[in-house]
Formats: sequence, structure tokens, C-alpha cells
Amino acid sequence: MLTPRCTRRQLLRSGVGAVAGLALPTRFILGKGVAQSARRVLVVIFQRGAVDGLNMVVPFREPEYYAQRPGIAVPPPGEPSGGLDLDDQFALHPALASLQPLFISGELAVVHACGSPDPTRSHFEAQDYMETAVPGDKSVIDGWLNRYLQVAVPQSESVFRGIAIASSTPRALAGRANALAVSDLAVLSLGTGQRGAQTRAALATMYGGRSDLPAIVVGETLRAVDFANRLNPDAYDPENGAVYPSSVLGLQLRQIAQTIKSGVGLEVAFAEVWGWDTHLGQGASEGLLANALRDLGDGIAALRTDLGEAFADVCVLTMSEFGRTVRENGTGGTDHGHGTAMLIAGGTVRGGTVYGTWPGLNEERLFEGRDLAVTTDFRAICAEIVVRHLGFTALAEIFPDFVYDDSQRLGLIS
Repeated sequence: MLTPRCTRRQLLRSGVGAVAGLALPTRFILGKGVAQSARRVLVVIFQRGAVDGLNMVVPFREPEYYAQRPGIAVPPPGEPSGGLDLDDQFALHPALASLQPLFISGELAVVHACGSPDPTRSHFEAQDYMETAVPGDKSVIDGWLNRYLQVAVPQSESVFRGIAIASSTPRALAGRANALAVSDLAVLSLGTGQRGAQTRAALATMYGGRSDLPAIVVGETLRAVDFANRLNPDAYDPENGAVYPSSVLGLQLRQIAQTIKSGVGLEVAFAEVWGWDTHLGQGASEGLLANALRDLGDGIAALRTDLGEAFADVCVLTMSEFGRTVRENGTGGTDHGHGTAMLIAGGTVRGGTVYGTWPGLNEERLFEGRDLAVTTDFRAICAEIVVRHLGFTALAEIFPDFVYDDSQRLGLIS
């Protein structure tokens, strides 16, 4: 049994050190001030693998869409297994049926033909560029969400200003500001019984009164552990009849909702979901992509239901490194492309609209003769959310190589 006389080596062997290392890597530092609880929250969901935006949000009025995708095109609205009409030009994939009510109520918007201006088709490069928000520059380390936390006036001193429910710190949240990455908040708990109390006492005794970095890390870890113990994620009961998918994304969004409602000062949250690299067997209205989209849509819909009135102060943004080719390949899938679609949901969103300039799918309008062209830089979307939703205007600190002005504003945030 652990006692306050335990050595550091014994603590590390016991697994407590592993919890501390998982919860708070050495880049995790104390907040810069004290203020009121967070008023607005941004939740980013990264679709890793490059989502096919053309099947996620179907341009059903485009003859070329059906000509280039004879085996995987989603039928138009009104036909069996057809898409869900949005504006007589675009339709949601039928697997996103749970999101259609949000679009109708004005809480969901779509931006089509968007993405990074960098032409890379490498997953790793493109994800880095999206998460640092400096396309083409491999020298940038800090993520754009972390840069926001660095320069925005802290709304609290909480160690939960920025969290990622993920197996490791995503590039978007990497940097000098407070950011917590953990695959499941439940693993932070040391337990509420005698063993947990003794372990906490041992850590406090060992590091109490010290001012070096290990002491800071352990101190902040204990704050996170105390919060996790109070939160008790395993016992959380979603409100308003919300039912989250029994998936990794469902767990992530469930715990993000719980953290938002706990009032601990959350400002930005990050979730990620894999499985969007549909080179083969993609399917049309059913299949591999449909299953992933259903998980995404049901997760966002559950988050909205669970949060209730609190959703008024939340913005959910989906993003992916690039899109897929217009033409389907020989194995019933699509290959790495360029432009794609992004979903934005929340109480401050001017929903019920598909935003962006649609370039068309005729061959002469395609990027490099094969992909949906990018007509909206993803940074314009992120910048508008930062300005209009989070209320921060010094954008050069967050998007150093991007000029955001009225010509870039889409009007998707009220």
C-alpha cells in the first residue's frame, strides 16, 4: 500500500507517474490569470483520413457527379436511399439524417468546396498544415488552437481551458499554453477510497513547496485528478434523452459535453475520428463511408441534445485534411483529392445555408483536372469562428500568414 513515505521511484512503478505523464506532458504550464468561467466553447472534430465531401454533402444537380461515380454516387432526394435535400442544390448523405433537423432549425451550416490552399495529397503533411493553420510551412510547431489559448485573455485559470479526448496531444493543441490530452477522463482518477487518498497525499508530500517543473506538472496533474474524481465520467448520465453512439467518437463527445456542463472553464475541445480514407469499398448510401457518417451525425446530434440550452454558447466544427477525387476508382472507392466540405453547428451559427462558392464539377473547373477545387480557405472559416464566436480579433497571432477581412467573411456566425 502506498503511504506518504513512498519514494518517487515507487510512485512511478505504481503507475501514478504514468497517469501524471499522460495527463500533463512537460509542455503543460500554469494559466496566465483568473477570470470568469468560459462563456463560449469551440469543439473541433477532425475527420482523419480525408473525408469525401462530395458524398457527405451531395451536389445532386451536377450531372458530372453521377457520370464520374456510377457505383458510389448517392441518389438525389426523392429517390430510394436518396440524399436529404438542403437547398435544392445540395443534399446531406442519408446517414446524416440526425443532423437534418439542426439544418432546418438553423443550428447547422455547411461550407462546400473548402480546404487548404496547399496541394499536398500526403495525409501527414496536410493534417499538420490544417492543425498549425500555416499551409506549406513545416517549421511551425504550435497548433492554431494552442496559439489561441496563448494569446486570448484566459477566462479562467482552469487546467481544462483546452482539452483533447485523444490518445495523444493533437498538433492543433500542441504548444506552450494549457492543454490536456487524455483518451478517457476516467483514467485520470486515482480512486475515491483510501488508496486514492494515500496516493494523492504521497504526491503532495513529495512535491509540495517545490517550484521546479516536475512539481508544477504534478501539482497541475493533481488538480486534473481532483476534477476527474468529482466528475466521475463512468457514472455520467446524459440529459434530455441524449443517446451517444457506442464508439470512440461517442465517448469523446459525451465527455466533452460533461466537461462543458461542469463549468470548469473549458474554451476549446478537440476530438478525432479515423476511418475516412475510403480507397476501396466506399459505398453509396450504405457502406463504409455511410457507417462513419452515421457515427459522426449521431454523435453531434447527441451532443446538441445533451447540452440543451448550453448549446447556445457552443460551436462545433468538423474538418479534414483534404477531400477525395471526383471520379471513383477501380475498387469502388476514391483517392486523395483536394476540396471537401465542413460542417459547423451551434447556437451562434447562421445555419440552414450551404456557404461557399461552388466551382462546379466540369473537367475544366476541377483542380488539376481531377479534384473539387478549393474556393474557401479553411482559415477563413476558423478565423470567423474565432472572431465572431470566441470574440478574439488579433488574428495575426493565430493565423500569421492569412489576411482575414470582409472579403473573406462568409457570414456563417451571428
